[in-house]
Amino acid sequence: MGLALVASLLFAGCSATKEVEQLSVEKRYAAAKSLFDGGDYLQAYEEFRIVTLQYQGNTLANDAQYLMGECRFNREEYILAAYEYDVLVRTMPTSPYVAKARYAKALCYFKLSPSYNLDQNYTKQAIDEFQSFIEYHPTDSLVIDAEKKIDELNSKLAQKEYENGVTYTHMEYYKSAVASFDHVLEKYHDTPYAEQAQLRKAEAQLMRNHVHEAKTEIGKFFAKYPNSEWKNDAERVRKEILSRQDDTPSEAKNPAAK
Repeated sequence: MGLALVASLLFAGCSATKEVEQLSVEKRYAAAKSLFDGGDYLQAYEEFRIVTLQYQGNTLANDAQYLMGECRFNREEYILAAYEYDVLVRTMPTSPYVAKARYAKALCYFKLSPSYNLDQNYTKQAIDEFQSFIEYHPTDSLVIDAEKKIDELNSKLAQKEYENGVTYTHMEYYKSAVASFDHVLEKYHDTPYAEQAQLRKAEAQLMRNHVHEAKTEIGKFFAKYPNSEWKNDAERVRKEILSRQDDTPSEAKNPAAK
């Protein structure tokens, strides 16, 4: 390639670069938005990033920062998306996108929340973020959805704790089982797993030969859930409790009960 041709290409490249660099914030943002609308989220992200770096303080920088999070979210890069939303909340507190960014950040962790039998750190993080959103923006239209998602996440945590109790029961670690069921009843009493936890707690106490405690717990079950689908199981437990009522106190009979 001749030197003249190389020089002409370099000059053309420099001219093109200069032209791009001199784009107004409106044109650069519009170009980035066009890429975003077309589904090219990776390239759109890079263009929005230039807007936020070169035009700090411009109102379009707020839009660009929020859409950087949206680019990451649409690519299912939820950790990176949560970071971008958090940048907006922390550095652009007067932005009209703050409420949406707080909600979107919580939604990132909601998406990362795994099956109940796995580690639930993301589930807990999602709950914290949704609660933060509600506290900061109690009148926002997304509050209802945030509350529903908190309920869903709490049910997942309740299921994990309940299943822990069931596992302990199968292993005959009845004291640990009671503790797990208690945790469900105390912290997740408004989830579907509270009903089963109440029954299984009575059953675990019976297995420990703690008849008086078992009677108290089965009484609570029938008082709280008179039309329970687990009523037949509960009747079985109650009959067993009644058959042992006149026995010697269990602590004397079986001090090593687990």
